[in-house]
Formats: sequence, C-alpha cells, structure tokens
Amino acid sequence: MKSLKYNIRRYTWLLLLMFIPVLSISANESKGEGGVDVKEIVFGHIGDSYEWHITTWGETHISIPLPVIVMGNNGQWHMFFSSEFHHSPTGEHEGFYIAKEGQYKGKIVKKDASGTEIRPIDLSITKTAFAIILNSVLLCIVILSVARWSKRSSNQAPKGFIGFMEMFIMNINDNVIKACIGKGYERYAPYLLTVFFFIFFNNLMGLIPIFPGGANVTGNIAITLTLACCTLLAVNLFGTKEYWKEIFWPDVPLALKPIMIPIEIVGILTKPFALMIRLFANMMAGHSVILSLVCLVFITAVMGPVLNGSMTVLSVFFGIFMNILELLVAYIQAYVFTMLSAVFIGLSQVHGHHAK
Repeated sequence: MKSLKYNIRRYTWLLLLMFIPVLSISANESKGEGGVDVKEIVFGHIGDSYEWHITTWGETHISIPLPVIVMGNNGQWHMFFSSEFHHSPTGEHEGFYIAKEGQYKGKIVKKDASGTEIRPIDLSITKTAFAIILNSVLLCIVILSVARWSKRSSNQAPKGFIGFMEMFIMNINDNVIKACIGKGYERYAPYLLTVFFFIFFNNLMGLIPIFPGGANVTGNIAITLTLACCTLLAVNLFGTKEYWKEIFWPDVPLALKPIMIPIEIVGILTKPFALMIRLFANMMAGHSVILSLVCLVFITAVMGPVLNGSMTVLSVFFGIFMNILELLVAYIQAYVFTMLSAVFIGLSQVHGHHAK
C-alpha cells in the first residue's frame, strides 16, 4: 500500500514538473502587449519552424539554430544556420528572409525582380525534420539494444525493460499483424512494426514539453501523408490478382458494374486518406487542447486574483488530466494506424475463395 501511494505521489510530481515548462513558455509569450494571443501561441508551438525554441529567460530567447538549405535565383545552393536571420538588422541573409505575414508566413522567401515574394526550393532541416531524425536515432538505439540482448542471451528469460519490450513487440506482432493479415504476415511484419513504434515513440516525445521533446511530429499532416502513402504502396503493389479483379471486375450483376467499379477505385484512395486524417487530427487536437488550457491562466490574469486563481487551479488540473489522456491516445493512435494498415493489407491478399 505504501509503495502504491509512493508511486502515485512520484508520478503526480513528475507530471507537474512536465507541465511547468509549458506554463513558463506561455508566460513569456504573454508579455509585451498586455494580452494573450492564444491562436499565435497554439499554432506557434504545434507548427514547424527553422529553429528549436527551448525557452525564454528574461529578454533572452534560448533556441537551437537549424541548417537552412535553399536554392537561389541563379540555381546556386545556399547553406547557413537560421541564427543568421537574427544576426542581421534587416532579418535578411543572402537575399532570403522569413516572411512575417501573407500566404508564406513563417516560411523562407525571397523577392523576384518585381519585388514579389516567392518561395525558393527549400530543403532546410526544420524542427519537425530534426525531431524525426533525433527520435529515429533514439528509437533505433532502443530497439537494437533489445535485439542485441536477445541475440546474445537467447537461452535466458528476459527481465525488466528487455522483457517489457519483448512482450510489447510480440503483442503487436501476434495480436495485430498476424491476426489481421493471416497467412504470409511475416512479409509485412517489419514494415508494420516499424510504423507502430515510429508513431508511438514520436507521440510520446511530443508530450515532453522540453528539449529534445515537444515537437509535433505526428500532428504534421506531411508526416501522416507519407505514412499513409507507404501503406497505400504496401496494399496495392503486393495485392493479389483476386484483389484487383474485385476492383475492376467485381462479382456483381453486369448492370451494377459501371457503378461499383468507380466506387472500388475511389476506395483505394479513401483508405489511406482516412489513416492520414485520423492520426493528424487526433495528435494535433491533443496538443492544441493542452496549450489552450495553459493559456486560460494568462487570459484570466486581468480578471482579478479570485477568478485567476480559480482558473489557474482548473487549468493545471485539466492540463495534467489531458497529459495523462494523451499518453493513452499516443498508444491508441499508433495501434489503430497499425491495425487498419494490417487490415487493408490483409484484404489485398485475398485469394480465389470460389475455387474448390
């Protein structure tokens, strides 16, 4: 009983400590104009950027500059760190600058001969791209460490973290991938396990409000689009003849074929589209709700100490609750994406069920 109370107290303090950096960041951003721009704070934190902002200490912004890689008008590539924009009095470097308004707000632009802002070819390592690289390296270290131990100690029963990871991996492999695909699941297990742990690990890292966490990787639609396209390729490139026959010549009366064929073709694209939107919307919404709850503290600051104090307690309470809920969502979204991908792949592996 004492151990349970100790663990509850320890995890409560851990969640509070995780929540404090978010409060401090929002507090610094609320200074200056006497008001809080909730939209700017929320989209500033869940959006992409050319630097990794850690915190603000007084008037000093502590950030990690990231590499900028853009192509100029003459086809020449320019490479420099994003900190060069801040060192320049005009905010420009080699003719490039970050747009502060308009359709390219927050993106690197340049001006053409007529003075119109245009987007160059931009291959910069942004916050999201850097987070993917960093999280992938950390994930590889974890998985390869488990694999190395299992290879060296094949005759020993795994314990602790190794045992937990083995149980975790086998659960996804046996109860999700094998159950949904059936015969021949081994061919797709490496891809689906990679997808699951990539999404799950990035979801967890996104809940940590301090570096190296906090990046909204799976809440970026470009990332979810890429994952959905990978599933689209896995489904359709390795689909059986029976699968394609059911799409282009379904087993329905001839009069219904002109109706069913377009529906089946559209269904090829709607499945990965659903995967993309589900993961993107759920993860972005979770980050937005937590940040909006934090902003309540500073929105009510001008309404008196009683109301502000009450809203601060509620904001912290519901913020911690949302963090706990997001831990569950981080697993559920990775699980659902993997399960549906396995289901779609399993449907594409259908064989001639009419054959005797």
